[in-house]
Amino acid sequence: MRKFGIIGVGNVGRTVAYTLVTKGIADSLVLIDKDRKRARAEQVDLQDAQARLSTTTQVSIQDYEDLKDVEVLYISAGDVSISTNGGNRFDEFKLTSAVVKEIAPKIVASGFHGIIIDIMNPCDAVTSYLQKLTGFSKQRVFGTGTFLDTARMQRVVGEKLNINSRSVEGYVLGEHGNTQFVAWSSVRVQGKAIKELPEAKDFDFDALADAAKQGAWEVASGKGFTSDAIATCAVSLGQAVLSDARIVCPVSGYSSLYDTYVGIPAIVGKNGIESTVTLPLDTAEQAKFAHSAQMIHDSVAKLD
Repeated sequence: MRKFGIIGVGNVGRTVAYTLVTKGIADSLVLIDKDRKRARAEQVDLQDAQARLSTTTQVSIQDYEDLKDVEVLYISAGDVSISTNGGNRFDEFKLTSAVVKEIAPKIVASGFHGIIIDIMNPCDAVTSYLQKLTGFSKQRVFGTGTFLDTARMQRVVGEKLNINSRSVEGYVLGEHGNTQFVAWSSVRVQGKAIKELPEAKDFDFDALADAAKQGAWEVASGKGFTSDAIATCAVSLGQAVLSDARIVCPVSGYSSLYDTYVGIPAIVGKNGIESTVTLPLDTAEQAKFAHSAQMIHDSVAKLD
């Protein structure tokens, strides 16, 4: 049985739930939220939808003990307005670290032995803290990280070249936040290094990277939150775990070099992060990665 859990069914969590149910990905789904009325509303809404679907998902709510046999657990609590108002995802850290303190012991006590995918912000710092408080292996706990930021880069480059974003390959690395950077040395367009394209000689690569970074704020300022793209990323990672896809994705994974979680390419499979991938970054990119990782490490170190 393909069993998922979601802690936090706000705008992102409920979009993940909707996707899992309407695409027939989940056979069983556990929803947990601090607001029981909200969790119940999402449960009933999803149950009502299933009379018009060709698949069936059993939806239960508010029971941590039901997480025992969950295979993939998403953590998606938070308040996006905090980071949107300040323009920095670290503004949410006080709230989300408190959430981790509350839920980590309950997750452990449930007997949960699956894979945790963190969606909370600031993603890398919260994932580090979550792994520490649960005591689960660093394989089993990871975050969505720069998976979405990379998709935003693909969109921006695709629009610039008037091609489908899926024809763009490469990585955004570092923090899922203000110190992220596009590793342009890794970017390929239809198999060719982007900086070797004739059109690229006139590109402002800093402006392209900034446009990708600002995508989150453009969405959040327009609709009050982000949901569709991040939920799609989260579901894709969950599917990679369940199917043991062993695909390379830029996620928030543990870096032993910097002793913190940070956006790095990793092979995602049935055990969570099967291994990380070392890219041949240029000197400037290495410095940006080091700066971003150290910032995350130092921020987590300040917590009790």
